[in-house]
Amino acid sequence: MYTEDNLLPLSATSQYAYCPRRFALVHIEQLWSDNIHTAVGNVLHKKVHSGVRESRGDTLILRSLRLRSLRLGISGITDVVEMIRTPLSQGGIQIPGIKGTWLPLPVEYKKGTAKNNHPYEVQLCAQAICLEEMLGCHINVGALFYGETRRRCEVVFDEVLRQQTETVCARLHELVQKGITPSAVYEKKKCDCCSLLEICLPRSMGKERSAQKWLTRQIDELSGNEIKKPPEDMVGNP
Repeated sequence: MYTEDNLLPLSATSQYAYCPRRFALVHIEQLWSDNIHTAVGNVLHKKVHSGVRESRGDTLILRSLRLRSLRLGISGITDVVEMIRTPLSQGGIQIPGIKGTWLPLPVEYKKGTAKNNHPYEVQLCAQAICLEEMLGCHINVGALFYGETRRRCEVVFDEVLRQQTETVCARLHELVQKGITPSAVYEKKKCDCCSLLEICLPRSMGKERSAQKWLTRQIDELSGNEIKKPPEDMVGNP
């Protein structure tokens, strides 16, 4: 079990599942850069994170819920959790401050189309595990909503995905505790659309483990090559 003081961002689960080095650059070396993909994603999430509650028939839509799991050591804010009115006999639970019995269904909003779902499935499963721990329930499915196609992709939280999610969370904490940034491994489909490409430099860094150290070394080398100006009292003297 983790404490409140060492919880890591829930969103880091998808970053690690996408690329462990990307996670380390952001959360260990504190490096970040936006590109068109992150900018569009930020706009999409601003619209979702309004905190407004909405009711549609037997579905109650809750936005920007704060989640945490002391077992996994993560915390964060959801995009949307849909509460589906469900009888107790079918797994419905009581939610503090809301009448009736409900079954939570987490929904994560993403830009683009459903291509490489796995990192997002891990993030969504982490949300489900947080909800289960907080509410004392079991959640079978969630959904990924893609802004470009305006369609949902159902995600089943089976034992394989749950184990993968728990493993990711454990490795997040392991990397942070050791302060390790994994080596760069260039994968065209992943790297070329990553906002950290120019910081990570996967094709030119070789075995350099730390982007921050690499940048510092480059700056030091440039500084050492600068032409030093003579003291003012020497200007004009032979």
